[in-house]
Amino acid sequence: MQNTLLCLGFGYTARALVRQLPLDQWRIIGTTRDAVEVDGAEMLLWPGSSLPLEQVTHLLVSISPDAQGDPVLAQLREEIAARTNQLKWVGYLSTTAVYGHRDGAWVDEASPLAPTSERGRWRVRAEEQWQEVPDLPLHIFRLAGIYGPGRGPFAKLMAGKARRIIKPGQVFSRIHVDDIAQVLLASIQRPNPGSIYNLCDDDPAPPQDVLGYAAELLQLPMPAEVPYDEAGMSPMARSFYSENKRVRNNRIKSELGVELLYPTYREGLQAVLKAEDMEAFVPPAEPPGV
Repeated sequence: MQNTLLCLGFGYTARALVRQLPLDQWRIIGTTRDAVEVDGAEMLLWPGSSLPLEQVTHLLVSISPDAQGDPVLAQLREEIAARTNQLKWVGYLSTTAVYGHRDGAWVDEASPLAPTSERGRWRVRAEEQWQEVPDLPLHIFRLAGIYGPGRGPFAKLMAGKARRIIKPGQVFSRIHVDDIAQVLLASIQRPNPGSIYNLCDDDPAPPQDVLGYAAELLQLPMPAEVPYDEAGMSPMARSFYSENKRVRNNRIKSELGVELLYPTYREGLQAVLKAEDMEAFVPPAEPPGV
């Protein structure tokens, strides 16, 4: 029997998951706001198009909430709630921002939620809204910072625009998109409704260390250090630096048997470098005598 996966929000992470699925066993449906074509997937404009929910066995939700709550449930709650017996697995992609600022301390899935940012508060409410749907086979995945091909520091380094912003004691947890995909696939294969998983690697690290290592891989000069208070960052960037915590990932290993492909940013950046065409970013050679 063929399974049908509906990806509400067919973005970077959903595409990584779909690459792991045998298409002879899966029908893939994705939603987008703009008309696009994706090999192996049926793309629907949504909101706007009707969705074939009566055929869906697996549901992945990656659309961000806003101040009004979760936009998927705002439109589809009753239809989804009516199909809980049909659905085998529902995955909701949340964020580790729900834990808020912890001054560098460790958090796990049992830690109390204490969001300190607006986006963190929106995510807590969205998680609650999904948990309120009765009998839904819901799995919540709290993602750390996502990187991978096309989402690494290399292009900025090659363009000479990278800065090592220094905020003493600051660390971030992160995860390669392919590791997100393998966790989602492991959960689909071993569903445990009601579960919550942190998705991150084993090495929370200062952002300047990550950028510095990327520069080493490219054999480029180390980017200049800029104190956080002098960096002139956007409000969004500052909101990320306002939270400092280390995220544990034990549960994906103990419950799902996941062995991370990229347990630290070092292995992950090496893989990204191999996947990207750095020659596209190399500036033209200066003329002789300049």
